[in-house]
Amino acid sequence: MIRALINLYLILLIVDFILSFLPQYRSQPWALWVKKAADFTCRPVRQALPPDLPYDFSYIIVFMGLNLFVALF
Repeated sequence: MIRALINLYLILLIVDFILSFLPQYRSQPWALWVKKAADFTCRPVRQALPPDLPYDFSYIIVFMGLNLFVALF
């Protein structure tokens, strides 16, 4: 059950990552919900990373961390 929820959240992270490249959808209500749900885990990682990075690596770090969690348990 938890593995399925984590997989759904990973899909949500991928959707948010793709939406970050499509500015025409950023103001849609469903896109705002996706952003808010993905920022639940990405925001603390972004704050821990140095602010002068050229790209947002928080998606990759959260994605790898959740996959590691699923692989270990």
